[in-house]
Amino acid sequence: MTGDGAGAGPAGRGPTTGDGTGPSPTIRVLIADDQDLVRLGLRALLESEPDLRVVGEAADGLGTVELARRERPDVVLMDVRMPGIDGIEATRRIVADPELTGTRVVVLTTFELDEYVFDALRHGASGFLTKDTRPVELLRAVRLVAGGEALLSPSVTRRVVREFATRPSRVLRPHPQLDTLTERERQIVGLVGEGLSNAEIAAQLLVSPATARTHVSRAMIKLAARDRAQLVVFAYQSGLVEL
Repeated sequence: MTGDGAGAGPAGRGPTTGDGTGPSPTIRVLIADDQDLVRLGLRALLESEPDLRVVGEAADGLGTVELARRERPDVVLMDVRMPGIDGIEATRRIVADPELTGTRVVVLTTFELDEYVFDALRHGASGFLTKDTRPVELLRAVRLVAGGEALLSPSVTRRVVREFATRPSRVLRPHPQLDTLTERERQIVGLVGEGLSNAEIAAQLLVSPATARTHVSRAMIKLAARDRAQLVVFAYQSGLVEL
């Protein structure tokens, strides 16, 4: 487990720019994987970009949580299968920590429909990447998640939700704030859960994309969803997804 906290500014901010205009945005990333070669490759890729900085590496779940609390990264690239607590439990602890509200977790999996994917989303991950993701896509994903977006394409969302929603053990757990949603907002949350983009929701409901986006934003605020990925989980758990 390593960290390079020396010289680091507040989370998400890098060194001062040369023109004196203030600090330039830097995305701080923590790598969590039990394979040395994987961590080495990810570090080399990330540090080749001027706006990305690796603030530490961890090879087990407990070490990941400890390092996240110390370094407060913007993004954690989280392997699932690690010694001690696994990546799912590590994700849960990071998301539940009030000091880490600005930290987003991206789970690294071997397969898109890995049995752990939905559990990771349920515990607060902002999305997932397969380990054969192309380097340019991984870099894009880190920036996307650091900007507050969910890393879930509509097509992948549909497959993940349908795979896990049909489990015999599925138990509905309606969100406690579900009743605060208007009928239209409930409908839109269900469509988000089905994997529709804002544009697709707008086309289906015959409203403008801006209106669809506004409804999604209001629903996220009412349900205290960290991002769109968590909205998908709430839709699934509350029975708003039509299968």
